Amino acid sequence: MTGLIGKRVPKLDAPKKTTGETRYLQDIELPGMLHGKILRSDRVHARIVRIDTDEAKALPGVHAVITAKDTPGVPLGHGKDNTPLKGDKVRCIRDEIAAVAAESEEIAEEALRLIRVEYEDLPAIFSPADALKEGAPVIHGKHPDNIPFRFDYAHGDVDAGKEESDIVIEDTFTLHFVTHCCMGVSGVIADFDSSGNLTLHSLTQIPFLFKKDISPVIGVPPGKIRVIQPVIGGGFGSKLDIYPFEPICVFLARAAKRPVRIVFTREEEFVASPTRQPVELTLASGVKKDGTLTFRDVRTLHDNGGYTSWGATTPFVIMQTISSLYRVPHCRYHTTVVYTNNPYSGSFRGYGNLQATFAVESHMDRLAEAVGMDPLAFRLHNAQEPGETTLQGMNFDTCGLRECLETASAKSGFLEKRRAYRSKQAGPVRRGIGIASLLHVGGGAKIYRTDGCGTILKLDDFGHATVMTGSTDIGQGSETVIAQFVAEELGIPISAINVVNNDSEITPWDVGVHASRTTFIAGNSALRAAKKAKDKLLAAAAKKADLSADGLDLRDGHVVDAATGKPIVELGKLIRSLHFTQRSDIVMTTEYYEPPSVMQDREFKGNVSASYAFGTQVVELEVDTETGIVRILKVTAAHDVGRVINQLGIEGQVEGGVVMGIGYATTEHLVVEEGVVKNPSFRDYKLVTAPETPEIDSTFIETIDPEGPAGAKGIGEAPAICISAAIVNAIHNATGVRFTELPLTPERVLRRLKEERE
Repeated sequence: MTGLIGKRVPKLDAPKKTTGETRYLQDIELPGMLHGKILRSDRVHARIVRIDTDEAKALPGVHAVITAKDTPGVPLGHGKDNTPLKGDKVRCIRDEIAAVAAESEEIAEEALRLIRVEYEDLPAIFSPADALKEGAPVIHGKHPDNIPFRFDYAHGDVDAGKEESDIVIEDTFTLHFVTHCCMGVSGVIADFDSSGNLTLHSLTQIPFLFKKDISPVIGVPPGKIRVIQPVIGGGFGSKLDIYPFEPICVFLARAAKRPVRIVFTREEEFVASPTRQPVELTLASGVKKDGTLTFRDVRTLHDNGGYTSWGATTPFVIMQTISSLYRVPHCRYHTTVVYTNNPYSGSFRGYGNLQATFAVESHMDRLAEAVGMDPLAFRLHNAQEPGETTLQGMNFDTCGLRECLETASAKSGFLEKRRAYRSKQAGPVRRGIGIASLLHVGGGAKIYRTDGCGTILKLDDFGHATVMTGSTDIGQGSETVIAQFVAEELGIPISAINVVNNDSEITPWDVGVHASRTTFIAGNSALRAAKKAKDKLLAAAAKKADLSADGLDLRDGHVVDAATGKPIVELGKLIRSLHFTQRSDIVMTTEYYEPPSVMQDREFKGNVSASYAFGTQVVELEVDTETGIVRILKVTAAHDVGRVINQLGIEGQVEGGVVMGIGYATTEHLVVEEGVVKNPSFRDYKLVTAPETPEIDSTFIETIDPEGPAGAKGIGEAPAICISAAIVNAIHNATGVRFTELPLTPERVLRRLKEERE
């Protein structure tokens, strides 16, 4: 063994990124490549009367100009209600009207300015509530009620739960638009060869599903599509669907008979990339006098925007937190997803759970106060234990929720500070402390028929391993974790591992990067492939040395005596010797890992993940009651991660997630007014940066999950989920005022404090 598990291992791609060797999509130049640009609508709801492209086509340097009439018009995306180019009607500000391919970006932009579009404006609608009113404008003819989806879940009997309750509280929470802000903007390169095969240099998180999904839209069989993934400058879920710009690029390449690259500008990234979905969530919760939860009853209204992408399915995750974060004997959940003429939303880290946990954990504090319990004791009273199965059917084989609560509160001094801050407030600057917890999938999520990942492992003549994994690295460091598993099992240094994960022609199938699944699913697959290789190597060595394989091991690049560590044969020498036998297959193994989870039934019940992640975060902050400014001082986080694989990587995940969650709670807001994005730049969209980042104290609870690779669970999404609830609970501790709407800008905080004083 190499002793890599649990150590601080730098990312394998870090040296190339820090020295500038890494080639992103913007750095790729194919012979003869043209530059693509898209003309977008300047209306939010209108009929397209006429499109005149004659001047654009005549511009020197322009090789292709296309509109909807030049394409098959096959709908795309999760909802199959969007087309690459719009020829009859536009439904939101990001709608694609025409596209050009030219010899330079400047010529392409000039060509766009020469395209003339005549519109007939239609009545527009900008709130889900208005979209549901009688006589509201119809956005999609297939849905005259403007409702593409409803979700309903229930267990127990909510009416009986209300009868059992000594206290019932109800609030409506309003959650807003935010966007991903990946450092790498969206883009794609499309390139046909002379045989009609298509190569896409794509930033997708789902290369194999991407091939399947884009195939009918562009009219190319999946078997003739190759997806090569350049280094991805951040994903966070924004690249989980296919979007119109990708088939548009293909259509341009076909029309121009040359490779075409489309890369978004930063403004375009703000306007046209998917967002986190706005939600209005009404939550009623009940409790007995002894602190036992009785019921939760939830109604949510989701702003779907003009089209359906993955944002519409966030209720799938929201209901899991509503039903199963703490023991809830009675639960009812109803969601209405509504078309508007706003931008449409996609998948985003946490996938609806930030919205759900903000409401649930706000109510946990309110209920605790109502029955006279401290927030920690109340949560512990209702927390699940390992081995429980929730009433939605999720099996918590390992569950560190109790340990997370106890650890985060103890390390932060939560109870002592909470009492002190509440009783000794003076002056305009008030200090407070708040706590919140989370539940999320930690072993993938069976939202497709499979959640599996394949691995091909090849050992060369010198003991070096190439790991071909279907799993994509979107910047989270998954290739480093996969290399750790393989190096640990084969007893070779991590420098002897090369991970290949960027070419669909080479790598085996995988369902994609989502649901905090990569360490768990891809890690299990790689580890099992390494175990197969190890078994083959030890069997071959045992035969040559006339020993028992059970008494051998792999360490430091050698086959060794397991008991004494004495080297028997160098690994490369053993492999080279096998070329002269009939067992040369020793150099390669294949593995496909499918987790023991199920697709939930029509009532949304079933064990959707192979494992579940838990966490608790405590926030200490200051509120300036004269300016409304909230300053986060410290975050104490405790997360159930199954087992730490890469200490350095997991600390980075927690710190990045915490900062993202703080941004969601306090500063980030994609301002959309009458369907138009008003702040499409980093100048006006306020991210949390280094000066605003608080001290972050992370502790990892190791519950050693029996299904996880080396006991690990996924943690990618979890750190962003509960921080906003901890912040509002801390503000309440500091000021006595509770907030149900985000973001907590100084203006909003000051206005609310003044309302309370008046």
